[in-house]
Amino acid sequence: MSSSRYAFSIKPQEALLILITMFWGGTFLAVQYAVTMSGPFFFVGLRFATAALAVALLSLTILRNITWREVKAGVMIGVSIALGYSLQTWGLQSIPSSKSAFITAMYVPLVPLLQWLCLGRMPGLMSCMGIVLAFTGLLLLAGPEGNLLSLGKGELITLASALAIAAEIILISAWAGKVDVRRVTVVQLLTASVVSFCAMFPSGESVPPLSPGLVLVALGLGIFSAIIQVVMNWAQRSVSPTRATVIYTGEPVWAGVFGRLAGERLPLLALLGGALIVLGVLVSELKLKKKKAPLPAPEKRLNQEP
Repeated sequence: MSSSRYAFSIKPQEALLILITMFWGGTFLAVQYAVTMSGPFFFVGLRFATAALAVALLSLTILRNITWREVKAGVMIGVSIALGYSLQTWGLQSIPSSKSAFITAMYVPLVPLLQWLCLGRMPGLMSCMGIVLAFTGLLLLAGPEGNLLSLGKGELITLASALAIAAEIILISAWAGKVDVRRVTVVQLLTASVVSFCAMFPSGESVPPLSPGLVLVALGLGIFSAIIQVVMNWAQRSVSPTRATVIYTGEPVWAGVFGRLAGERLPLLALLGGALIVLGVLVSELKLKKKKAPLPAPEKRLNQEP
């Protein structure tokens, strides 16, 4: 006989991930405000340049010992970060912040799907159910003006950003515990900044006027991005990808709360779609833990000599 139960214990690393997820949900509104003053690639480049500088100043004494493995890991993660955040910022020019956050949450069920397509690892039953629920929710959430089978430009761009973020999660987990957190964080943030700035040229984006509002948002989000990346890299050394992903599920919920406080009102079908995405995330990642029945105590031998 065996019994099933959920484990609800929270480690300090998980508590920190929960905290940054709350603040992370609020960044969507800040980014949406920033793209009214700047193109997406310049803003993301400026944001991560600030983040890279902040982490580098705190890591000067250990950067000299950087290894080729850490450079490789940082560049790979940094490219995925640049793609994810740049596309997400681009999409925010045409869709509400709360909708963007829910679509971005699609990266969770996309992780097992991406592992299957790229690594040949077939997702399990729960992951498949989560993927179906999340994509159903996406259609309800993203269909413009009630057209459930059509995705607008902003929705498609944001969905592409979710793919890049899924790749980031896989890469962070793959390198966690094998490299120094701060050195890799500097490389990945610097890479994200350089890639974003370089993307300005083929997109035809120009450098905007550096207004005080733009600089303030970029500096604030840059410092917060540095904190996010350091905490993620540090915490995921002892928190499983599954557990971490479940925690990140709260991001679109908090973004929806902040968006509503700012006056955003999603229609009922869109809210239902957002709920299905969150449910799909949880279904794909939450698993029952089996508690094995204790083995029977060995019988004592009769007349055993002391």
